[in-house]
Amino acid sequence: MASANDLEQVFRAHHALVFRAAFRITGNATDAEDVLQTVFLRLMRREYGAEAVGNYESYLRRAAVNTALDVVRNRRQATTVPVESVELHLTEDRRQEPDRQHDASEIRELVRKAIARLSPRAAEMFALRYLEGHGNREIARLMGVSQAGLAVTLHRTKKQLQKEIRSLLGARHEH
Repeated sequence: MASANDLEQVFRAHHALVFRAAFRITGNATDAEDVLQTVFLRLMRREYGAEAVGNYESYLRRAAVNTALDVVRNRRQATTVPVESVELHLTEDRRQEPDRQHDASEIRELVRKAIARLSPRAAEMFALRYLEGHGNREIARLMGVSQAGLAVTLHRTKKQLQKEIRSLLGARHEH
């Protein structure tokens, strides 16, 4: 960063975006605030000669998602997160038999754990689409990929998450 004033301007312009991206992944405000602080501290500490950040929105969103994923991966106990919209995209048949239905908080925990196992790029695409509600055209532009490539990645990611969640559910109920 060139100066503290520049950093302050970037913070004012993008802090809400970083917080929202982090909150969507972590599920709670305290962790999202920690991510926000970490992302901007790292930006502030960048070496003077480091490559300039070309697109702050893209850079900060990616940094927020990656840092939030680290928080979720390192968390000892998962807390609930509002990912109801993700459940609709990940459950194939919502009319399960009563004995196969799971508590909503358990599903949210499993979704969070499954997302944390994704590659950072796939997790970012998934979060932008299903947690933040961005359209494919906008995500493709933000991520620098074709819409077709994005669609393939989202499809594969959704299938991988479904498989992970089924596996986690099976492991949890075997004990």
